[in-house]
Amino acid sequence: MKPYLLFSTVSSKKEAQKIASVLIHQKLAACVNMIPNVHSFFRWQGAIDHAAELLLIIKTNERHLKQVEKAIRKYHSYQVPEIIGWPITWGHKPYLAWISDSVSFH
Repeated sequence: MKPYLLFSTVSSKKEAQKIASVLIHQKLAACVNMIPNVHSFFRWQGAIDHAAELLLIIKTNERHLKQVEKAIRKYHSYQVPEIIGWPITWGHKPYLAWISDSVSFH
């Protein structure tokens, strides 16, 4: 199964920890990094806005993409949360194998 790297920004440490915990406990992600102090500038409902956020970097596989999206949407405070991802096309083979071994097959 192809490994994936997903990004999602959240509004608080509490929200980041909840999402990360759910993804790890449900074996939907092998690892979730929480990057603090992200300053985002964006256009929302016709106006330019900005926010202090945290960035979640989620390692999972192709099989779990929809389940990860569903879990993030369930616990996310934003009306339209950022949930974007890319297939990992290259990486240290033992690390990629660890990602695969760490997520269960639902």
